[in-house]
Amino acid sequence: MRIDVVSIFPSYFDGLTLSLLGRAQSTGILDLQVHDLRDWTHDRHRTVDDTPYGGGAGMVMKPEPWGLALDQLAGLPGAEPAARPTVIFPSPAGEVFRQSTARELAEREHLIFGCGRYEGIDERVFEEAATLGEVRLISLGDYVLNGGEVAVMAMVEAIGRLIPGVVGNPESLVEESHEDGLLEYPSYTKPSIWRDREVPPILLSGNHGAIAAWRREQQLERTRRRRPDLLDR
Repeated sequence: MRIDVVSIFPSYFDGLTLSLLGRAQSTGILDLQVHDLRDWTHDRHRTVDDTPYGGGAGMVMKPEPWGLALDQLAGLPGAEPAARPTVIFPSPAGEVFRQSTARELAEREHLIFGCGRYEGIDERVFEEAATLGEVRLISLGDYVLNGGEVAVMAMVEAIGRLIPGVVGNPESLVEESHEDGLLEYPSYTKPSIWRDREVPPILLSGNHGAIAAWRREQQLERTRRRRPDLLDR
């Protein structure tokens, strides 16, 4: 998979060179490139924002740098559908990012993430991006961040770990929270007694059928207690 990230703070993404995603990049499983939006400006001050039409507080990101960046990273309009990227902009006005979203996007060949700042990006950028590929506005939740960088890092990690070969043991992906719509069951390791707290005896029994049933019960109870909205869905 190829992932391009455009931001005015590219150093934000240094952490994506570590751990599993860093190894995936070094082995060629993942091609992750981070770009500075200001590289597509042409004035002395490398300006990427201006005052909003209609008035109001704050600044809006200018369309021209974004247009040039997308032209270069996505290719020109009219490319074959199979070669067209999915262009993702974090936005509190977008669809909510879920594990199912991560699974869907992990199957794409090319993702482009655009990190907005200030009061957002000129709306025409989204319209222009739609001529180059699929456009998705995606929200991490019902809150507002200072910019898109944190949201993009979260999405890239959630998507990247689902790419075949990134996680060493694929079975571990199946047993995680949200993979089957429920929260994950509690986990324990040695020692069996720690500060007078014992591991549930069922986990020491060696009865794999009983353990599987216990874990399923724990998933349901934990989800019912912490996230009943997931059961409703």
